[in-house]
Amino acid sequence: MLTHGGDWQGYREHYGADALDFSANISPLGLPKGIREAAIKALSHADRYPDPLCRELRRAIAQKEGVRFENICCGNGAADLIFRLTSCRRPRRALVTAPSFAEYEQALSEGGCRVEYYTLSPEKGFMAGEDILERIVPGLDMLFLCEPNNPTGAFTPKTLLLRIVRRCAETGTLLVVDECFADLTEYPASHTLKGELERFPGLLLLKAFTKLYAMAGLRLGYALCSDAALTAALQQTGQPWAVSSVAQAAGVAALGEDAYAERVRRLTASQRPLLQEGLSRLGMLVFPGSANYILFYSPFPQLGKQLAAAGVLIRDCSNYRGLGAGWYRTAVRTPEENRRLLEEMERVLEGRA
Repeated sequence: MLTHGGDWQGYREHYGADALDFSANISPLGLPKGIREAAIKALSHADRYPDPLCRELRRAIAQKEGVRFENICCGNGAADLIFRLTSCRRPRRALVTAPSFAEYEQALSEGGCRVEYYTLSPEKGFMAGEDILERIVPGLDMLFLCEPNNPTGAFTPKTLLLRIVRRCAETGTLLVVDECFADLTEYPASHTLKGELERFPGLLLLKAFTKLYAMAGLRLGYALCSDAALTAALQQTGQPWAVSSVAQAAGVAALGEDAYAERVRRLTASQRPLLQEGLSRLGMLVFPGSANYILFYSPFPQLGKQLAAAGVLIRDCSNYRGLGAGWYRTAVRTPEENRRLLEEMERVLEGRA
């Protein structure tokens, strides 16, 4: 079993056809025309090395995000930056939430870090409580938070999140907040910690083009931190040409796709409650979130395999720390695709009767 969803090639090789893929949380509207054209145009310069400093892209990000050029580091997706961060900082002790994105733990463990876990429970809606502050102590080198969390879709309450930022500053803990899904939520500006970057140099934000702009195959992410020495260290860690010329050009074009981004947010906001309602009606235990995906528990642990045989892929979450058999995550897609998911799920469940 692969760590993540989106294994379309594995599905094709097994079933001889493509599936309707709800296992990866990508914009269902597809790659915008402007990004596609920019990527194609960049191929004319594919005989040259890409800019290792991503200068044009970083200038565009700086203008878009309202941060300084030197406070940005670009990478081959956010996952690349996670591994580069743990490699350059070499933390000895770190805290991650569970369940959450697997790469935090993997990157930390590969560097020999002692990883501790703050368990998010379904009884509390998979949300962190004030007791997480007790886990942030001197000697804790790094804390990873995913906002909104993957796979739960839950945000940490903003008031608590700000207390966590201040507590990390007091203890000298580098706080890494993954906001890769934040721009897909209905009101992204109300949840981001971007406004705290200048006050807290020990705060680093991760963002990506992958989900919002349907650029998963191009691989592009970036880190924001007011500690310019840290972003420079990130730049110097790992391979020198991590971001291809095509990805850099696509990223610059994506930053101008405001209308497209708003369409994706409106689609997600309108479809998520309908899909949640449909899943609940079919007997699933649904955990409402704010992102473009939904976590649910099925009393039928074989649901994922049966749906795959019917041509629909959902994310089996049994390999998430803190979850197990019967836990699934589904993306929120177009109305037609969401209806098909529910129809196929109903057929599978009727077959069990």
